Amino acid sequence: MAKTNPRSARIAAVIQRVIATALSTGLHDPRLKSVTVTEVRVTNDMQIARIFWTQLGDPGHAHGERKRAAQALRQATGHLRTLVGRSTGLRLTPQLEFVYDEVPAHATAVEDIMVAARHRDEQLARLRENARYAGEEDPYRHGSTDNGPDGDETVQDGSGFDH
Repeated sequence: MAKTNPRSARIAAVIQRVIATALSTGLHDPRLKSVTVTEVRVTNDMQIARIFWTQLGDPGHAHGERKRAAQALRQATGHLRTLVGRSTGLRLTPQLEFVYDEVPAHATAVEDIMVAARHRDEQLARLRENARYAGEEDPYRHGSTDNGPDGDETVQDGSGFDH
């Protein structure tokens, strides 16, 4: 993984702020009402800015809303690039690439798995409260006399050695 240029990190922060502000106040497209910018990455040569975005919405209509939001972002790219160029003061304004961020969806899936695992652990703990051994509690012999392999009586003292 290449080192991150501090200047490109600063430019990425400015771009994120400009685009987030434009999405919330500047653009009046209803398709973009629940779009959130999660991260911006700018290449070290500052030619390309990848804007990661996600959308909060109804789970049943998420795929259709995401497609409409992606289309709206593509249509607004020129206007957003103009705003980025004015605010950054760069000689060359980076190309804007919008990438849907899958991380929040994966995080929700992982949280659901963790909740199910915690629920199963609680069920097992309740079952263990009343559980009993099928045989003796301690099936190992400690300090008793036993016949050895040759039929002789040996005494075990728990140390693992026959006496």
